[in-house]
Amino acid sequence: MPLHIVRNDITTMKVDAIVNAANESLLGGGGVDGAIHRAAGPELLAECRTLGGCKTGCAKLTKGYRLPVRFVIHTVGPVWRGGGHGERELLVSAYRSSLELALAQDCSTVAFPLISSGVYGYPKDQALKVAVDTIGDFLLTHDMTVYLVIFDRAAYTIGSRLFADIAAYIDDRYVEQHAESREEEYRRAIAFVCAPAAAPGVPEGLNRAVERLDESFSQMLLRKIDEKGMTDAQCYKKANIDRKLFSKIRSDVNYKPSKPTAMAFAIALELPLDQARQLLEKAGFAFSHASKFDIIVEYFIAHQNYNIFEINEALFAFDQSLLGG
Repeated sequence: MPLHIVRNDITTMKVDAIVNAANESLLGGGGVDGAIHRAAGPELLAECRTLGGCKTGCAKLTKGYRLPVRFVIHTVGPVWRGGGHGERELLVSAYRSSLELALAQDCSTVAFPLISSGVYGYPKDQALKVAVDTIGDFLLTHDMTVYLVIFDRAAYTIGSRLFADIAAYIDDRYVEQHAESREEEYRRAIAFVCAPAAAPGVPEGLNRAVERLDESFSQMLLRKIDEKGMTDAQCYKKANIDRKLFSKIRSDVNYKPSKPTAMAFAIALELPLDQARQLLEKAGFAFSHASKFDIIVEYFIAHQNYNIFEINEALFAFDQSLLGG
């Protein structure tokens, strides 16, 4: 099941559980902690008083009370002290403990804030990477939909070496244009070639060409999964794709996915750029240098980095839609 990075107020998320970035007392505080307590009502604090606090890196469970959730999972992230005092390991533990607690309660949907990135001072870009990596690893072996809720998008700047390299890659290839793109022209051409057999009077050669259609997106995808020696589950989880969507693609030979979905499968299959282009063509799409989204995905494929969660982290940093889901 997929990981979504969203901009929202975590207290409004309609999920099974939300995670509270708490302090060790569990008795409320500022930031996300205070907002959750205010939205849940005084009953949440009353239950928290019975829990005896919580150690850094651990998690504890309460009811959701007035929140639109079944549970609140309270976890304590580390205070940033320069990065040399086990902060990363404690932050990983906070996410992992929360996920395991949600799993034990049969939660299928969970929303996290960016733990420790507020008053605890954890650098936001590093906090985001820890969150994406830890949640992503968990989702490779568990069926759950997780939302990483970012309240303040403006707080994230494109400052790391990776993002700077991507920005340069975009600058080298990005073409500002508002006229019809090559992609749209290509899609119309594909739609014409793949149209149903024409009425009487259509040239015989065209009818024969239509009858000799190449393999569909679904057929190529399933063939590539077999060639890679992957299971279906391994593929759709690496693609950050929901199992139900994959079932639709498998059962319908003529299924036409969205462009982000087609790209996500190219990433999951770790296809080189020429084969990724072929898979996109089967869905009626092409990589376009008029699209920052396309260029960013192309950058990662060209650099043989097929970690879809890192790609989505970069797409989020450049304010683009995400892969999968």
